[in-house]
Amino acid sequence: MQITIQDDFNLEKISNSGQCFRVKRFENGMYRFICENRFLYIRHKEGPHYEVDCSPKHWHDFWYDYFDLGRNYRNIRKTIPPEDVCLTEAALAGKGIRILRQNPWEMLITFIISQRKSIPAIKHAVELLSSGFGDPIHTDHETVYGFPDPQHLLGLSEDKLRQCGLGYRAPYIRDAVTKVALGHIDLDQLHEYQDTDLLDTLKTVCGVGNKVAGCISLFAYGRTALAPVDTWISRTIDEKYHGVNPFPQYGNAAGIMQQYIFYYAQTHKQEFAKSHGRKNYEKQA
Repeated sequence: MQITIQDDFNLEKISNSGQCFRVKRFENGMYRFICENRFLYIRHKEGPHYEVDCSPKHWHDFWYDYFDLGRNYRNIRKTIPPEDVCLTEAALAGKGIRILRQNPWEMLITFIISQRKSIPAIKHAVELLSSGFGDPIHTDHETVYGFPDPQHLLGLSEDKLRQCGLGYRAPYIRDAVTKVALGHIDLDQLHEYQDTDLLDTLKTVCGVGNKVAGCISLFAYGRTALAPVDTWISRTIDEKYHGVNPFPQYGNAAGIMQQYIFYYAQTHKQEFAKSHGRKNYEKQA
């Protein structure tokens, strides 16, 4: 099926934006996205035209919202004042990124895993967890594995989890699994919570602090007024904004602006390496 997307949309930038860790790019330019037990193969054709390997119903019922296509990112970029030179440059570099609406359970576990890990290491750990405990999904192109639900992981020992490259995060994962599997936290119900209550509830899980809770809220619950602050964002605030957080002024687009900055930092690592020392930069890369 062919679709047309007139707004900002770049598959490579989305896949490298640090919000999704299971995207696969094939040699022919096709990308595979997987969410829960759903999968999508999508390839850019020319201009605003894309080829997708799904039915019109599946595209409109799920993937349209997954890619946040009801929101105009081109107009959002136009709201950046020219005096905000850093964000103007970052938004131009990140043009095509979109905030994906992903599964809350997967985001909870993924961003617990993400702490002090490089993006390739996060991807590796998530795939080990999925292939080890998720259900196989056979497609026309490959066999992939769905992300394991809480019941699949309940009862696993910390040693078993560490075999997936989780290290010190293993007890945090066990706590999250227990709280969700036993109903102490209802992730679906959290959609109804206000931002503050959502963040506070997520932080009752061991290992979930402000940054991780903010990422889950942004990438699973669509709370685009939230702009999580990690090492890269903190450095940018200190160096480019003299310690003053610029994101609150952008209101409901704050999280989108944060994503432009994060992507810019990831694609300009040498600039950060010079400013902070290569050793520290490499640890956080």
